[in-house]
Amino acid sequence: MHQNYYFLKQLTQALRPKLTSMQAATAFSQNKDELVLGFTKSNQELYIRALLTSHFASLSFSTDFKRARANTVELMQPLQGQTVEEVVQHLNERSFYLRLSGNLLLLFKLFGNRSNIILYQNSEPLELLHNKFETDADLDPLQMDRPLAQNFEAFAAAQGDIRKIYPTFGDIPAAYLAERNYSEQTLEARWELVQSMLEVLEAPEAYYIVRLEGKLRLSLLDIGEVVHTYTDPLEALNNYTRFYLSETGFERQYEQAKQQLDRKRQVTQTVLEKSEQKLQELRHDRSYSQTADVLMANLSNIPPRATEVELYDFYTDQQRLYTLRQNETPQKQAERLYRKAKNQHVEVKQLEQKTERKLEELIVLEDALQALAEVQDNRQLKNFLRDYSHLLSTKQQEQQEIPFRVFETEGYKILVGKSAKNNDELTQRHSYKEDIWLHAKDVSGSHVIIKHQAGKSIPTTVLEKAAQLAAYYSKRKNDSLCPVMYTPKKWVRKPKGAAPGAVVVEREKVLLVKPENPFTHLPG
Repeated sequence: MHQNYYFLKQLTQALRPKLTSMQAATAFSQNKDELVLGFTKSNQELYIRALLTSHFASLSFSTDFKRARANTVELMQPLQGQTVEEVVQHLNERSFYLRLSGNLLLLFKLFGNRSNIILYQNSEPLELLHNKFETDADLDPLQMDRPLAQNFEAFAAAQGDIRKIYPTFGDIPAAYLAERNYSEQTLEARWELVQSMLEVLEAPEAYYIVRLEGKLRLSLLDIGEVVHTYTDPLEALNNYTRFYLSETGFERQYEQAKQQLDRKRQVTQTVLEKSEQKLQELRHDRSYSQTADVLMANLSNIPPRATEVELYDFYTDQQRLYTLRQNETPQKQAERLYRKAKNQHVEVKQLEQKTERKLEELIVLEDALQALAEVQDNRQLKNFLRDYSHLLSTKQQEQQEIPFRVFETEGYKILVGKSAKNNDELTQRHSYKEDIWLHAKDVSGSHVIIKHQAGKSIPTTVLEKAAQLAAYYSKRKNDSLCPVMYTPKKWVRKPKGAAPGAVVVEREKVLLVKPENPFTHLPG
């Protein structure tokens, strides 16, 4: 309602005695979609900041303004030195204008996401803040009043449809009437309700910042959850603008961060699945050399220039369809496949490394999304954006080192820190209270995390393998047996000022295991 006609009417009434006879001293912009107007009189100053974005448009007022030393643009220079003679509110319209000396008019057109400010001289448009709204140059600020028939006869003719009689009400007055069962009343009772509400709109006792349907709104009516109450419209608008930008800025930044992380997670997941599928084919499906063997054994059975042929595969004891190159003899194709088979182990190794790397990246992204889900306010979001800037940056950057190795068993992921510094990052950033934390007892070594799965208890076999890894990646690596402590992560804390990797464990259990890596494929 901050751009509603009835609020603007109160705003211009409060602005008129402050602004009239002041001299325009400056007009500039420091940001896109912004205009700052400075007025002076004797030792007094008044600044109007107009923020007119496609998402939000509002005015705010202050008695001082810290102008940036750089990146500011002078605008509407004919205003400088001219005196404000009048502040005029348009009738039934969301706009007003300042009449200044020098035959200048400054129009504030506050039409939601099409808001604009236009400077005129001798009734001709000189400058528009937003040139994208070209038709605004055709507006005549002296002809923008909207006289409307708003008596009972017009109301009755419209069957009490307030949108036809009071198009300037907007959604908050409509909601206010709906709360009072407007549609169920007789025509006369509806008229009385409207007149009663109009008395409040024309002379409000207070200005409210309310939460209505989850959104922060400025209202002249006591409706919804009242968050703040003011007696001055300028103060109300200043605070509403500040609160709204703070709240929606949080929501916008939060959603942008979530979308970026979700998109990266989806891409990483897709690459991981394709790499795992290809690795499965190379490890377990028909190899290049097996295909070449079948081709060589059937050279006399392959028609010349065939692109497809069905042959007996003696490795699987069944018929199989083979694709051939038209410009390559079966013998040459077999020779090429034998050469590829020699390099197949290299391809397998590269794919193993790629899948391990993508799995690590996926866990980092999932942990970041879980950390974001716990963010509740601007301060926490600011810290999150700082800590995870490497994941949110759109610039091409070198791949940041993943702070842990990843192992998988029985559907559980086990993370192993790579260094003392990485241990801190693993435990503080990539583990949560229900994860199981392990460490070789009484010696330095890697922190180990078993990622918790909701509704499941970690099998003993998984716990033992994780404990073996904790022992293997510790100073007890060469011992015959090693005690490993384990506990839910919620019982592990890092004291302020502690050395890298150093933590305090408040509750623990101990498992005795042989130090070894129980996994066939070792991460790099």
